[in-house]
Amino acid sequence: MRGVIGKYPSSDGNGEVGGANGIIKSNRKCRDVVFLVFFIAFWIAMIVNSSFGFNQGNPLRLNFGLDYKGNVCGGKHKDFNLHELELKYYVNPNQVYQSGLKNGGVKLSNARTICLLDCPIPSEDSLNWVCDYPEGDIRISLDDWIDMNYDYFADLTPELRNTSLQLQGPCYPVIFPSVNVYWTCQFIDRPSNVSLTHWKQMNGVTINDDMVIDKSIHNSINARSSVLKRYVADVGKSWPVLIVCGGLLPLFLSLLWLLMIRHFVTAMPWVTVFFFNGLIISVTMFYYLKAGWIGNDAISPIIGEHDPYYHVSAREQHHIRAAAFLMTCVMIVAVLSSIAIVRRILMATSVLKVAAKVIGEVHALIIFPVAPYLILAVFYMFWLSAALNLFSSGQIARNDCNTNCCAYDLKAKRVSCDDCCGYSIHYTPHIAASILFHLFGCYWATQFIIACSSTVIAGSVASYYWTRGESSTTIPFLPVFSSMKLLMRYSLGSVAIGSLIVSFVESTRFILEAVRRRLKAADIIPESWIKRMMFYTSRGCMKCIELTVKSVNRNAYIMIAITGKGFFKASEMATDLIISNILRIGRVNVIGDVILFLGKLCVSLASALFAFLMLDTHKYKSSHNKITSPLFPVLFCWGLGYVVATLFFAVVEMSIDTIILSYCKDADENQGTAHYAPPLLIETFDEQNEVQRIAQ
Repeated sequence: MRGVIGKYPSSDGNGEVGGANGIIKSNRKCRDVVFLVFFIAFWIAMIVNSSFGFNQGNPLRLNFGLDYKGNVCGGKHKDFNLHELELKYYVNPNQVYQSGLKNGGVKLSNARTICLLDCPIPSEDSLNWVCDYPEGDIRISLDDWIDMNYDYFADLTPELRNTSLQLQGPCYPVIFPSVNVYWTCQFIDRPSNVSLTHWKQMNGVTINDDMVIDKSIHNSINARSSVLKRYVADVGKSWPVLIVCGGLLPLFLSLLWLLMIRHFVTAMPWVTVFFFNGLIISVTMFYYLKAGWIGNDAISPIIGEHDPYYHVSAREQHHIRAAAFLMTCVMIVAVLSSIAIVRRILMATSVLKVAAKVIGEVHALIIFPVAPYLILAVFYMFWLSAALNLFSSGQIARNDCNTNCCAYDLKAKRVSCDDCCGYSIHYTPHIAASILFHLFGCYWATQFIIACSSTVIAGSVASYYWTRGESSTTIPFLPVFSSMKLLMRYSLGSVAIGSLIVSFVESTRFILEAVRRRLKAADIIPESWIKRMMFYTSRGCMKCIELTVKSVNRNAYIMIAITGKGFFKASEMATDLIISNILRIGRVNVIGDVILFLGKLCVSLASALFAFLMLDTHKYKSSHNKITSPLFPVLFCWGLGYVVATLFFAVVEMSIDTIILSYCKDADENQGTAHYAPPLLIETFDEQNEVQRIAQ
């Protein structure tokens, strides 16, 4: 069977004659070892990078603020257990007011804060106080302090009462009502007249009541860095949703789709198109609900009960509306495109029949993707945990400020003006690099696992093809395991470089797109029409390069599985075959690929839809577990669903591609006649001409 290898001899130049043993079991050598060593070194770096996050990070920092001692609200600390005290409250209203002035000289990060159980409310007939944590001569427990509504002003000495009236503590008046906005008590610029009157009668210092006090905290809550932290925290808090909707549900749906392809192949293209349209419309409607365009279930930045007439805007609301608008555009294009391909579905049916035949012969193909699925599941759990810690890493340190303020220190028993600055989480430049490295590592590892799975499937299907689909001794027992053994022993380096190229191209395109958005926001888009045309053309070229690389890689993995060549040689072989048979491959395979792509989208859209439903329960609307926006958890479930679907749908996808490439190779080496092609495949190619004529 020299013709099977043809001008590409087996790895040692001594390929056997005939059948699968001549190709699949030819003697091989380890390929692209340098890239395998590089991949192993990369994983060591990933572990070291993640250990830094586990050592320095604290996911509580993503949601909750810091108090005047530098403690994270909601956490357990050496001096105080703040586990239930999650809300950050600014005790000194004058500091908040001054931070909102252009030349106020005070930054909000230096305003005195404390962690509370709920936002304090001004009294209707007296003056409420919020006092510092009990320590020093204040001999009450933290629980008693909470039960007293944080108010022990009546037990203070005359000296401490006087410093409190100077807004120097340890107690501070509750003049402004506040509302819980993302675990920060935001002042409402309507001071209580009763409380303000009592304050003036006690000869307290003047308190500014301008609306600046409202905007200052609001701007801090809506800072881009704060919004990003909350989005990352949302993903961490919704881990049960990720497991169910991003892991278990797509696993079930993907297996169901494969079984239906096996037994109901004729109906599956129509079923896929129907469910795709229904799911994308349903997901778009959920975005409308959360954006507040229909119904009364819009996301709100306010946590807990509040005045229904008081509204607070947040970036999360703008983002969900933008996502709803984008989904509307995608939905319209997707529905119209799916209608346009209806006439071509007959082609997809005949192509899928070939894959169904292979799945029926090589039974282990259906359950094989469970193995890489489990590996990815373990990796994603580790990766997400490390990501949460990396995003929250940094050193808590006192700010360096020149604020002219003083506060009473209960431990030192005196007014201190030396350490009035607040605390912040200080990030170093290498943390940003660590996060980017971690993100790239996730993408590369995902592509690597998918590539390994695809190569194993390709090797199994090649065994089926080159034995004419017969159940004979020339087909290895359980060909999936035989193919897996060849991959693990000889070709891991080739798969590593292939997945690296895809990851690098995709990352480059993502960075260039981010730079383009920055330039557009800064209004630095080229004015000349020539430069503008080049600017936008470059975007299209990058996308084309990305798609081409992915296509070449997929076919290269097939040739790696068949011949055992290195990645670059296998890519050359695959490209030669594709170019010489472009019309045949394109006519047969394009519509099949479209149906498979729609199938993956069906699984991922179902994951997104069920994620919306789970996040709409009371658990994720309550105070502690509240999700600020379903945007990121839903997108994560959508992405995870697509990855899982890609693993399982690769059984069909790689079966079709491997059969077609093997057919082309077989025909090229045997004067246009494919000697080893299964009868069903020959019938399929014969039918294509008639189907193509009817469709036209």
